[in-house]
Amino acid sequence: MPYKKSQYPSSSKSLAIQDHHIYCFIMLSAAFALSSLIIGARAQLAGSLTTETHPPLTISKCTSSGCTTSAQSVTIDANWRWLHQKVGYTNCYTGNAWNTTACPDGKTCATNCALEGADYSGTYGITSSGNSLKLNFITKGQATNVGSRTYLMASDTKYQMLQLLNQEFTFDVDVSNLPCGLNGALYLSEMDEDGGMSKYSTNQAGAKFGTGYCDAQCPQDVKFIYGEANSVGWNSSANDPNAGSGEYGSCCNEMDIWEANKMGAAFTPHPCSVVGPTRCSGADCGIGARYSSLCDADGCDFNSYRQGDQSFYGVGKTVDTSKPFTVVTQFITSDNTASGTLSEIKRFYVQGGKVIPNSQSTVAGVSGNSITTGFCAAQKTAFGDQNAFATKGGLATMGAALKKGMVLVMSIWDDHSASMLWLDAPYPPTKDATAPGVARGACSPDSGKPADVEVSAASASVTYSNIKWGPINSTYSAGSSTGGGSTGGGSTGGGSTGGGSTGGGSSTGTVTKWGQCGGSGYTGATGCASGATCTVVNPYYSQCL
Repeated sequence: MPYKKSQYPSSSKSLAIQDHHIYCFIMLSAAFALSSLIIGARAQLAGSLTTETHPPLTISKCTSSGCTTSAQSVTIDANWRWLHQKVGYTNCYTGNAWNTTACPDGKTCATNCALEGADYSGTYGITSSGNSLKLNFITKGQATNVGSRTYLMASDTKYQMLQLLNQEFTFDVDVSNLPCGLNGALYLSEMDEDGGMSKYSTNQAGAKFGTGYCDAQCPQDVKFIYGEANSVGWNSSANDPNAGSGEYGSCCNEMDIWEANKMGAAFTPHPCSVVGPTRCSGADCGIGARYSSLCDADGCDFNSYRQGDQSFYGVGKTVDTSKPFTVVTQFITSDNTASGTLSEIKRFYVQGGKVIPNSQSTVAGVSGNSITTGFCAAQKTAFGDQNAFATKGGLATMGAALKKGMVLVMSIWDDHSASMLWLDAPYPPTKDATAPGVARGACSPDSGKPADVEVSAASASVTYSNIKWGPINSTYSAGSSTGGGSTGGGSTGGGSTGGGSTGGGSSTGTVTKWGQCGGSGYTGATGCASGATCTVVNPYYSQCL
């Protein structure tokens, strides 16, 4: 998430519910006796007024011999939930302000206030069916809700931890109903498996209720950090009636597998100088000093439009965003093992039965179609950007987080900070759109304002489905390949530059160990260096092993 400020505005709920732009009046049942509203006086409590039932979601875990399905679920982030006093219905947070009586300080607030269960479809517009999860942008019923952020669960009380080093992650997505200014984001956050519940005795809600969020923007709008309310020094937003920022931010490594609408898309690793969720303040959060932050807020992004290919991604283009498609992301290591160092993040797509390699960069001085250390350094130079990616440890740091395990986040949101221009339009809008790196999509520099899109795009939505992960080349299949690069993993530098034709490869040249030596669409050398043999991994990829 290269340029956004923080993920989402905050939320609240009471007699007048306000759950992230939620406005409604709830008629309370007189049948509730006061005694039934008393919740154990520990801290950051789990409420009991609404039963928390996670929407089910089927995912697939793959091996070299095939994939097996697993019945799992998702939960919504704690920031969206009704936060009320443990006795009765009084809000602990209303609009964009804390209840100073219940929350005179962070620890007291955690003791006094409880998070409630969620009405996923009715309040938040979140529905699931089989292996598909649909997130509506605006949901109007008894309430009006804008956006959501969800996490994949492994059980009712723990997040699914994805360890993707030397693995690939695949999902289908439908962005046909996401216009300029919106972002359907699927990414990884280095959150704690239990949402911080075991670390902090003041957190009694945990992963079940979506606690413990962090990302590389070190967001200050997170309501509870380290099991305490982020209420001290809270500043209400001037342009969002439900947003604000506290004294603290919540930092951690972040891997943006997918940030997109139908006009623009990017994948971006964001390394940090800290391990796991870390509370920050001041310059450590990047406040007033973006590049003093504990994390690389910019990241190293690959956006096909920004890298010069304006015909690759969009409606009616090579990857046609008017129709669903499959996104494959490979996290390749230097020695092609799960203990190696992350050396390349490779992307390709499958649509209409064809494998589509990621577009090649056409920016002068920046080659390749994948994220490598060399690509990132060249891109930062070409675009005149500071290379905080390298300063924070680059791919090696990102790889360490992937090895440790990260939480899968799926969301839909609009951007009160920069109108999503950093994803789909010229950004900064004051710069010449023809300058290298400025244009990120075909949207207007005047597009994306929340006040506009929350009206004009009220029916927008994103659907994620068919989520799979496993060894390289285990999660997808297609009839043929098309486009401008190779489609398999195993390369260790620079990005692949294959031609994408359907020939059988060249007999000249030698491929080093771990390199590609064959497969559908491959046109390079097929002979391996001494000590290695060209081995068929699948019909689309052969590797020198």
